[in-house]
Amino acid sequence: MIESYLIPQAHVLIEEEIKHSRFISLLFHCPHPNDMKLALTDIKQQYPGANHYCYAFVAGSPENTIDMGASDDGEPSGSAGKPMLACLQGAKIGELGVIVVRYFGGTKLGVGGLVRAYTSGIKQGLTQIQTQVKHLRYPARLVCHYAQLTDVEYLVAQYDGVVMDKEFTDKVEIHFELAKSHHQAFNQALATQTQGQLQVKFTVCAMTNLCQNVTQLLNSTQHNLNRTLNAI
Repeated sequence: MIESYLIPQAHVLIEEEIKHSRFISLLFHCPHPNDMKLALTDIKQQYPGANHYCYAFVAGSPENTIDMGASDDGEPSGSAGKPMLACLQGAKIGELGVIVVRYFGGTKLGVGGLVRAYTSGIKQGLTQIQTQVKHLRYPARLVCHYAQLTDVEYLVAQYDGVVMDKEFTDKVEIHFELAKSHHQAFNQALATQTQGQLQVKFTVCAMTNLCQNVTQLLNSTQHNLNRTLNAI
């Protein structure tokens, strides 16, 4: 399982006119299938009256084959959604979505022409899109004294970690997530900061990866169920 991958840092918009039809391609950050649904709602408001709103997305890592999807939105089967998705998968960028809006100009393009038209803007956008690295974070816990809490939280943030929860008793129990690549450096800094009083025992194992995969599967199942219910 990969520990990090590229994600979009900002959206890209490409507009083209192909044989009198207007094609508008928007590439954007899409970390969850529901984000595509929200983006479609916004796009339909920004570009009302279009003939087609085709889309594709890879909502997880580039290797994720669960949280992905595509739609031809009325175009001939296989002429839009699937070729668009293939472009995204070939880009090796995760959490990436694209919507292509088409205003029909009166000239039919044929299946081959549609494939080229719906992927043209995506290919251009992929050369322009800015990306950043996302590191997968793993859960950890740490018990410290109240006087150490500020320093611990600072170190977690310094190593791009996220504090998930804190429990206060006679001491403070901190639950946080940190990328595997930072585990060793974090412990070294923590030992220096606390004069060797604190250290975290990280557990990164197959069970952790399994839990992440199960979570992705559950999210995808819920998304499909919601889509089915909306269609009824």
